[in-house]
Amino acid sequence: MDSSRNRTLLALAALCSTALFQLGTGLSPVAAMTWLAPLPLLLTAPRTSGRAAACLAFGSCLLGLTNSRPFLAHSHDLPLWPWGVAVTVGLAATFALAVTLFRALLVNGRTLLAVTTAPAAWVAVLFGVASVNPTGIMGTLATTQADVPLIVQTAAITGAWGVEYLVLFLPVAVAAALIKRDARIAAVAATVLAVVLINGGVRLALDDGPTRRVALVASNHHGWVTDLGTPAGTELVAAYAREVEALPDGVAVAVLPEAAFGAHEARPALLVDTMTALARARGIDIVVGFAQWTDGEKYNYALTFPASGAEPVRYLEHHDRVSPPGHDLTLLGTTGVVVCGDVDHRDPTADYAMAGARLLAVPASDEQDNGRQRSRTALLRGVEHGVAVAWSGRSTRLMAADARGRVVAEASTGGPAPFTTVVADVPTGDGPTPYARLGDWFAWLCVGFVVTVLVRYRVVTRPGRPQNRNAARTTAAS
Repeated sequence: MDSSRNRTLLALAALCSTALFQLGTGLSPVAAMTWLAPLPLLLTAPRTSGRAAACLAFGSCLLGLTNSRPFLAHSHDLPLWPWGVAVTVGLAATFALAVTLFRALLVNGRTLLAVTTAPAAWVAVLFGVASVNPTGIMGTLATTQADVPLIVQTAAITGAWGVEYLVLFLPVAVAAALIKRDARIAAVAATVLAVVLINGGVRLALDDGPTRRVALVASNHHGWVTDLGTPAGTELVAAYAREVEALPDGVAVAVLPEAAFGAHEARPALLVDTMTALARARGIDIVVGFAQWTDGEKYNYALTFPASGAEPVRYLEHHDRVSPPGHDLTLLGTTGVVVCGDVDHRDPTADYAMAGARLLAVPASDEQDNGRQRSRTALLRGVEHGVAVAWSGRSTRLMAADARGRVVAEASTGGPAPFTTVVADVPTGDGPTPYARLGDWFAWLCVGFVVTVLVRYRVVTRPGRPQNRNAARTTAAS
């Protein structure tokens, strides 16, 4: 009877976590559900063997992450096979590792280690993957909290890694406190949450940097790379010029989408002459996504046409997976320029912040459904480094966010009108954050902590039979 009841409880816990993962992750997550998703499995993990706990955690997370499957099935950037499957399996395996470590340490009487090691393991694995993966990382737990400014202020000190840690730390701490009836763990969790909220409140109450008026302009009816050598290219340049010309007074920067235009020549006269004259006449820095085809390669540029009317400044995307990468920065005054995929990495945003950038102009291009997720990755980069973000996405969304991660203005593209245009007065950053200066110190701390725990401790526990506290004093957990 007890065994049957236990199996029923485990099954219910797995189903609850699966449902909560469905709601709390994916392309349109509910932030509160993300915190709750691990809790049912964590509460029941000590009631079963380590192997069973790992399997339940892996299965629940994997099934929960199927909320992205419809998008992955038609995605060009992250096709379901093999990359979409690899990502979801990898995240599920990492969650299973965290739950397994939590259970192993908890049943051996090392409650505080259980609470601190499980989220550290999650961060350590993701950081390792991001460090070696040329595509960087996005769409993890931190991204689910991007619309909660109080929480994401943590990223200014720890990077997004601190948000990753926090989202798993709190349910782990709650589970440990309830299982062990340990008021000290509850106090630790409450203290950590209080520090996070106070830090968030203080940062959000600080004076913002100078305000700049930015415009985000995207065609609703033109796809990836309109060839400037075709009638469609000529028509599109004229249409964008009219849209920029009609912008209200006071706009300092206008950002068009990634690869809005393409040509074989390095200086296509139609685009360069038109935008140079327009930038000078309106006194606006204009950032345009431009793809150049040469010698069998595609170069993914952002061309910035200065308000002075000088020749455009070329920025080549640093983290392009299919094209030659760039290495130089484009900094006009306090505006730095990157291209879409660059926001999946710490650099070059960190380099811009340290060089004096206070606003990041980002020509972008997504696949409609993942527009929110990509824009929020850029928002997190802004909070991490203390820069405002002007995100101009093709076939996705436009977003302007201040350096604290507050969305000032936003609109989805693809409507019936020829263009979607957003104009917003955006408070810019007030200087490099601690994370911009110190780098991934918190992620490295998690790596070192997990390695130390794994080396220092090992589990000697028969499946389903946790050791008593006295035994735990002589047998360490892993």
